[in-house]
Amino acid sequence: MVIIMKKKFGHFFLELCCSYTLVSVIGAVVNIIGGTETNNVNVIMMFVFCVIACIVLNLHKLFDSLSPLLMIVVQYMIAVALVFGAVNVFRLILQETLTRKNWFELFRSFTIPYFIGAGLYYYGIYSEAKAQNRIIKELQRAGGEDRDKG
Repeated sequence: MVIIMKKKFGHFFLELCCSYTLVSVIGAVVNIIGGTETNNVNVIMMFVFCVIACIVLNLHKLFDSLSPLLMIVVQYMIAVALVFGAVNVFRLILQETLTRKNWFELFRSFTIPYFIGAGLYYYGIYSEAKAQNRIIKELQRAGGEDRDKG
């Protein structure tokens, strides 16, 4: 059990690091092209958003009974609720007020990378399931051939 948990944590940590690095690099490129600067709060918020997205996507087994499209929508709604909560915590700590445009930009900048990441995540799961299905079929064929020989 401990080995499985270590493996799952290692896998989660790898996903988190890769997604945060990707989001940070893309954010830096956009800031360079747009001629804007970033601040430490934005960097921390990007990390928090990546943590939220990775946690929510890793909860997919809880929603296996749903259709894949409904599962993605439910997970997105959970992620948006967590983002809303995290932003409100940051807002209270920093004593900032957010306008409608700020909220729109915030959720847009979360939604686009989230769906790209979710697409890649679910493609990986689909590919893994397809490979496992192929292996099972090969084993079944090999088992059938062995019975025919015996």
